[in-house]
Amino acid sequence: MKNASLSRWALLALLPLGAAISTAGAANPPVEQEEARGESVQPGSDAWITTKVKADLLTTQNVPGMEIKVDTVNGVVTLSGMVDTQSEKDRAVQLTRAIEGVKQVNADHLKVGGAASKK
Repeated sequence: MKNASLSRWALLALLPLGAAISTAGAANPPVEQEEARGESVQPGSDAWITTKVKADLLTTQNVPGMEIKVDTVNGVVTLSGMVDTQSEKDRAVQLTRAIEGVKQVNADHLKVGGAASKK
């Protein structure tokens, strides 16, 4: 009985401390993870552009995304590899140009020749 009474008093003594902690937490909401690390989720970096171009190429019908290599340097995207038709090459270039942050597309090394379907 004495222990139960002591526990109640200890709980009552700690109650204001809990209220103070929860109030402090409300005054300082948690910072988003990206903000805390100083990273931006905004497009524009070469890595972001390369990833976005590759993802779009892989998810677009009539474009052999697995056969196209993507490199980005200072916003200039170079596409290389082999596609079956000129329309596949044109579509890949069109998709790449539509990505935010792309300054220029070089498709000189993206060859038309039918090797994409032979792999």
